[in-house]
Amino acid sequence: MRQFIGFLVVPVIFLYLILFADLAPGKPEITYTLAVAVLMAGWWITEIIPLAVTSLLPVVLLPFLGVMDGKDVSSAYFNHVIFLFIGGFIVALAMQKWDLHKRIALKIMLITGTSPRRVLLGFMAATAFLSMWISNTATAMMMVPILLSISKKLKDFMDEKSHKKFTTGLLLGVAYSASIGGIATLVGTPPNLSFARIFQIMFPGAPEISFSNWFLFALPISLVLFFITWIFLYKRYKPAYFESSHTESAIRTQYTQLGKASYEERIVLVLFVLLAILWLSRSTLTIGNLVVPGWSSLLPYPEQVNDGTVAIAISVLLFIIPTSGKDGLRLMDWKTAKKLPWNIVLLFGGGFALANAFKVSGLSLWVGEQMGAAAGLPIILIIVLISLTMTFLTELTSNTATTEMLLPVLAGLSVSVEINPLLFMLPATLSASMAFMLPVATPPNAIVFGSNQLSVGEMVKTGIILNLIGVVVITLATYYWGSYLFDIDMSQMPLWASPVN
Repeated sequence: MRQFIGFLVVPVIFLYLILFADLAPGKPEITYTLAVAVLMAGWWITEIIPLAVTSLLPVVLLPFLGVMDGKDVSSAYFNHVIFLFIGGFIVALAMQKWDLHKRIALKIMLITGTSPRRVLLGFMAATAFLSMWISNTATAMMMVPILLSISKKLKDFMDEKSHKKFTTGLLLGVAYSASIGGIATLVGTPPNLSFARIFQIMFPGAPEISFSNWFLFALPISLVLFFITWIFLYKRYKPAYFESSHTESAIRTQYTQLGKASYEERIVLVLFVLLAILWLSRSTLTIGNLVVPGWSSLLPYPEQVNDGTVAIAISVLLFIIPTSGKDGLRLMDWKTAKKLPWNIVLLFGGGFALANAFKVSGLSLWVGEQMGAAAGLPIILIIVLISLTMTFLTELTSNTATTEMLLPVLAGLSVSVEINPLLFMLPATLSASMAFMLPVATPPNAIVFGSNQLSVGEMVKTGIILNLIGVVVITLATYYWGSYLFDIDMSQMPLWASPVN
């Protein structure tokens, strides 16, 4: 069925739009851009060819159809957001290469304690913290083997029913906290980076959404969702009997086996902390009347330095600093760096190229005008509808691809109804990471499901509740906290979002 839809139905719709439709007389580029968007959305959803290959379609179709110049399309595939992702991922790979991520995870679990409540907290806290900096997929893949090895030891100290129940809770805690932790930073999950770039493309005159701006906005949301999820999972999966001392022994044994922190681990840790500090303190932060100047203001040309510049600077150092041995090796080598997920880089590029086409052709404004009926709804209700749609849509589709398809549409809608675009684009971006129901929804969900320790039914029953909680938290946080932090006036459209800019 998927092959039939992808190879027959979607191309037929694409050709029909190209040959027979005329959405805006005198402006064929609007219809052509929609046709390309439909083709890409259909192939992204059905995945009949790799997502990265679908992402290359704008390079061919937009110039052929006369929507955009080939040079402009190609330039969308590499920009500062891409380099932010590449630099951040290289640092993450260095952490994995020297087992620093494992040391951090086990240390966090030892600190949190070993009662059932604290064991769950430890696994979730370690996962959430690491997924702020390392890909959610890599974090979940690292945490699940640790979890299963400790779970095996717990089998001797609780009855079988309690053990199965608590293990299910732990696995779901790892999957969900990977997604929840990922929203806290710009590099934590791909949709966040997609938002930063697409927002800049659609509204070039808008204030920059820097790493520190996003962190200040998203971290409180991440923490609220984290603690709600932790309490909910503990209440739902706590064991009837638990011998905590044996858990501490198992975790401590794994930590001891890592041995003393090596020279390489310590240097990578220093660079990792330095990178985080530089990201957080680069741009000037304005919160109400409080203004905290960033370090870039000390430079001759502060506006020319961005978060991608910082990420690449630190990642280059990893290739320069030698290891402790006398074999001429460095902290990072290209063999390890080649593990970079280049498919995600191309997926970003395809989304950015499509966003450019939405703006250049006028399609985003056209779609916004067609959805103008939304202007009569209260803003908070529109945010709820956006969050709900995004949350449940990404249960079945790639969250990055869906984000890149819908953000330009929401940007056009916001201009059409004269509401600050951030009120639509922020909740959509956050909600893309809040799919907790199905194994296919996110890689962490798939990884924990692959352990064969829990059922789809159990994930759906637990996940749907957290999906709805996520909608409520994100809606309220955007409406109140986001409005305050980004100085959003509900009654006035900002000048930078005006169609003439």
